[in-house]
Parts: sequence; C-alpha cells; structure tokens
Amino acid sequence: MSAGSEQRKLAAIMFTDMVGYSALAQSDDKLALELLEEHRELLREIFPRFNGTEIKTIGDAFLIEFNSALEAAQCAIEIQRTLAKRNHDVTADRRIELKIGIHIGDVVHRDGDVYGDGVNIASRIEQLAGAGGICVSMDVERQIRNALEARFEKLAPTELKNISVAMDLFRIVLPWERDTRLQAQPQKTDVGQRRSIPIGWIGAALFLLILIAGLFFVGRFTTQSPPTPRQSEAATGSTIPRKSIAVLPFDNLSRDPDNAFFAEGVQDEILTRLAKVADLKVIARTSTQRFKSAPDDLRQVANQLGAMNILEGSVQKANDQVRVNVQLINAMTNAHLWAEIYDRKLTDIFAVESDIAKTIADALQAKLTGSEKQLMASQSTTDTAAYELYHKARSLWERRSGDNIPKAIAYYEQAIARDPNYALAYSGLAQSYILLPFYTGADRRNTSPKAKEAALKALRLDPNLAEAHLALGKVLFFSEIDLAGALREYKRAIELQPNDATAHQWYGNDALASLGRFEQAIAEGKRAVELDPLSPVINADLGGTFYYAHRYEESVAQLRKTLEIDPTFFYAHYNLGAVLQVKGDLSGAIAEYEKAKQLNDDPFMSTLYAAAKAQAGDKDAALRMLSELDKISQHREVLGYWRALLYLSLNKKEEALRCLEQSFEERDGSFINWIKVDPLFDSLHGDPRFEALVQKVVAPKTQ
Repeated sequence: MSAGSEQRKLAAIMFTDMVGYSALAQSDDKLALELLEEHRELLREIFPRFNGTEIKTIGDAFLIEFNSALEAAQCAIEIQRTLAKRNHDVTADRRIELKIGIHIGDVVHRDGDVYGDGVNIASRIEQLAGAGGICVSMDVERQIRNALEARFEKLAPTELKNISVAMDLFRIVLPWERDTRLQAQPQKTDVGQRRSIPIGWIGAALFLLILIAGLFFVGRFTTQSPPTPRQSEAATGSTIPRKSIAVLPFDNLSRDPDNAFFAEGVQDEILTRLAKVADLKVIARTSTQRFKSAPDDLRQVANQLGAMNILEGSVQKANDQVRVNVQLINAMTNAHLWAEIYDRKLTDIFAVESDIAKTIADALQAKLTGSEKQLMASQSTTDTAAYELYHKARSLWERRSGDNIPKAIAYYEQAIARDPNYALAYSGLAQSYILLPFYTGADRRNTSPKAKEAALKALRLDPNLAEAHLALGKVLFFSEIDLAGALREYKRAIELQPNDATAHQWYGNDALASLGRFEQAIAEGKRAVELDPLSPVINADLGGTFYYAHRYEESVAQLRKTLEIDPTFFYAHYNLGAVLQVKGDLSGAIAEYEKAKQLNDDPFMSTLYAAAKAQAGDKDAALRMLSELDKISQHREVLGYWRALLYLSLNKKEEALRCLEQSFEERDGSFINWIKVDPLFDSLHGDPRFEALVQKVVAPKTQ
C-alpha cells in the first residue's frame, strides 16, 4: 500500500496490557524491563500460530490484528494458558500477568498503523478484563460462542469513554480458573489512566472488610450477575439455545403440484434471511425437509433438530396472487408466539419473505447489527419466474446424488437467462460445476473454468453475497490448490451468513483440516452438524476431519452415525473404509469399499478396494487396477492420486511419489490438498520429495 493510502476492512482487534508494569518500573526498572522483554518474546511466538499480525507495541501493550474473532479468542486463551503455566513456579514479584480485550469491527489501515472504532473499543475493553483475564465485546461473543469450548460470563452493561451507547461485554471463563468472578459495574473508563493495582489486592481488601463487617453483610458482597440465557438452559439440563429456529417445509396448497418448488422457495428464502443473523441458530433446510409441516409431536422434532422454536407455514399461489400463512411456535411449551396471513400480489413475495424473517428475529429477541438488517432485506431478483427456477435448481443440488446436479445446472442457467443479473443463480451454478466431477465423473478440466467464471460473475454483481464467496472458496480449493485463498473466502462467507452449515463444513474439512489446524477444523465441523444435523455429507465430513486428525475411534463413530442417517451414502462407506484400513482392520475396510463400489461405479471406489486388497496380500488386485486405469484414461480423466494409492499398496514409494507430483501438476485439489494430513500417506512422511510436495500444496499462493 502506497504512503498516504487507506484500506478499510473488517478485523478482530486484540489489546494486551501488563498488569502492574508502571508501578514495577518505578520501584525496580531493571526487573520491569527484564519481564517486559520476556513477555514480548513469549507473545510474539504465539501470535503467528493464530494468524495474528502485530501492528505495534505501546509501552507494555500490544495491538494485534486477526482475520477472525475465533482466531483472536483462541490466541488470547493460549497466551493466558502459557502465562499461567509460567507463573506457577515463580515468586509473586516475577509474575507476568496480562489483561486482554478483543473487539471486531471496521478498521482503517493507513501508513502502517490501524485506526477506527474497532481499535478504540478493543483498547477500552482490555481495561475491564482483570489480571489474567480476557474480555470480549458482544460482537465477538456472538461469533465464537458455538465454536469455542469455553464458558462466558456476561458483565453489566458498561459505558466506555467516547462510546455513545453502553456495551454488552463478556468475560471468557478460562478452564484453569477456580470459581472466579469479575464484577463489572457501569463505569466510564479512560484509556489514558492505566490501573496498576493487581486485582488480587483488591480481593484481599474486600475479604478483610467482610470479616470486619460480619456475616450480615456477606450477601451484599457476593452478589453475582444474573445467568445468561445459555447458562440458564444448562442449569435446567436443556442444551437447545433459546434463540434457535427450524423452518419446516411449507405446505403447497395450490392445485398445481409444480408449485411445490415455489413453496420450497418461500421456506428457503425465509430461512436464508434468518441465517444471516449471528444471534440466532438456524437449522438448514436439508435437515428440516425430512419433516412434514405441522407435525404431531413438535417437541420431538425440535429435539431432533436442536431448535427451540418452529416456524410452520403454507403457500397458495393462483395466477398473480399468493397467500402465505405462517405461525411461530415454541416447541418446548407449545406456545404460539406469532402468526400472520399475507395476501399479496405475486411480485410482492420478496417483501413478504423479508418481513416474515424480520418479525421472527424480533419475536426471538435477536439482536441485529445494521449490516444484518441490510442483508436480510436484500433482494437478488425481481423476476418471479427466475426465482422459481433458482429454487428448483437449489433443491436438486442439495440432493447431490444421481443426475440431480446436471439438472440443477440446467435450471440455474434458465434462471440466469430470465435475469442475467441474478447473482444467487450464478453462485449456485458455480457450486454445481465445481462438485459435478465428484458426483458424476465429469472432466474437471472442463467444469472448473465454468465454476470460477460463474463465482466471479456473482461477486461482481454482489460483493457481499455469502454464497458467492463460498463458491469461489471451493473453486480456489479444488481447482487451483490455493488453500490460503479458500480459507479467506470461506471465512468471509461465514461472516456474511453465520448460520450457513455448508460454509462451516467446507471451512473446517477443507481449509483448516488440510492445513492440520484440527482443533478449529473439528469445531467448525461440529458447528456445521449443529446447523444441519441430518445432512449425510456434513456428518460424513466431520468423520473425515476426525480421520485426518488421527482420532480414529471418533471418526468411526461419526461415520456410523452418518450411515444411520443414510445407509446408501457411498461417500460415508468409503470414508469409513479408509479409517478401518489405517486402523489395521483390512477385512472391515474391504467390506466398506465393496459397499461403496456397489453404490457408485466411479473408478475411485475400485481403486480404494484394490489398494486395500493389495495391502491384505492380494498384490494382483492392485496390478489389475493399474492396468484398468490405463484403459479408463483413454476416455476420461484418471487422477495421479489414484495411481499413487495403488503403488503405495505395492510398496513402490518412488512411483507413488511420482504420481502424487503429477496430481499436483494437474491441480487436482479434490484429493491432493489433504496430502499433509492423509493417514494413507503416513509412510511417506520424512521423505524429502514428499515433504517438498507438501510445502508446495500448503504454501500460500503468490501469483
């Protein structure tokens, strides 16, 4: 960036500050400098592990920028964990204690520095954290609460200097803390006034005061903040968030059965608009479609889906008129929260969907940001025919199997023909083309360019379209082996649509797992399953992430759970086969590969089967398959990765490496991207050629 130029972006900002440093510097400046340098060395080793960028130091404070709130929070926890271990065996005067504050918001980069409310608020939040504590804004808490295995304590609404509205702040309760509470009262805080009195001294003084005052006053000094809704639910044994909702299939009351797609579209549009609200948990349509509208046992459905509230509805379309009837019900109490009937012109359907979504958010007391309100009200097309074609395509794409994706492509193209500026249709087209080879055997060399062109077109039409960023991320991952680019696009999709289960799925199983960032990958996979609990592919991919993390028992359990949802899902069978193979259960692996072959005749299924047979002693099976792949390659693409598996089963490592290098040159991201973590290639680790190839795959793309 040239001198004097500016760049505005959304970023997570972390402020850290050493507790008591100013007082120590006055009493023992030599020790203060020694501890300051040690603290800087410790933190600078941790920041890069979570993709933190050091902007500057301000005396004993750090200003760090992160791309996501989750990475900032994970970094803060690791810092406090490291310091807690370090402080355990040192005298009190040599302890290093930090306060950490995190906020996410707009920042401006100018001349190597960062400015804006995101920075100002983070600096003020830090002062409320307390020694060894982490304080975060509500915006951060909303983004990380379902991805971070931690408990949050809500502080009293706090006024910060030069911030016009009192802010809701949260303290992350760290695992090693013992029944500590940070009591925050509404106050104004000046960033220029650094408190240097350790909070432990304050606690000691209060304790003495309590002893003097007697037990009569104990209650006054031990009052705790009221529990948050999430804490209340945990106390009653419920694990379902209060602000969670499932939108069940809408009944098609029209005489024409073709209007069923229109009814699906109304349901999907309402759901998608709600999915943009971070303060809600919104169940994906692929899970809700398994239930009929107005089921007999709402509580049972809610428990299966993990949703406290249910939206039921019906749609009736006749000529240019449409009637939408909806009712919102608390499934646990069967209380009707809201109901409405909309009789409108067909062209008003988009406004109806937006109004329903906004009313539901209000009824559930969801807190909406300004950008969320805008995204909920956005309208991708005004052409109702294009709208119906898009939802026909989307319904087929979600099914994945058979010839559904080619059919979806045809409908997306028809929708685009009706409305050439329909960004959602372009993003759907991109997602279809990029997955087409995996489900149909189409040549990715033909489909990948089409996928990228459609994704970029969607982004040109609407830069804030989550589905378009998601599609581009998959294109970068599968066809360009650009893991860093895919990571960026997936994260942006989640920022724009926090309840998009597929975004969490691909972010976790694709980008994070392939880089070996398993803790985050598993958290994202679990979040995807929470949002789409009955999706076979999302459940299977979580099993795959456990497999890459070498957590085989959890992988087997997750994949068997997937097969309970859909026993005919070939993808789950062959993933289960791979786990059993690396566990040493070759007969079980061969049986699963055999089932996958029966369900899908793709040569990859036969390749896995033959490689397992060879490992079990039947070397001829691998040799025959290598010959078969030579024949197949005359009329369709055969990937180098497949041959590498066969050569490795024959213990021909040089040939296997040559084929893996070929796979990389072919830009086969659908397989080669996981080379760093794929247990099937554990025997190659340490080989210089293999390690060099791994670096090529995982290195950030520079061109």
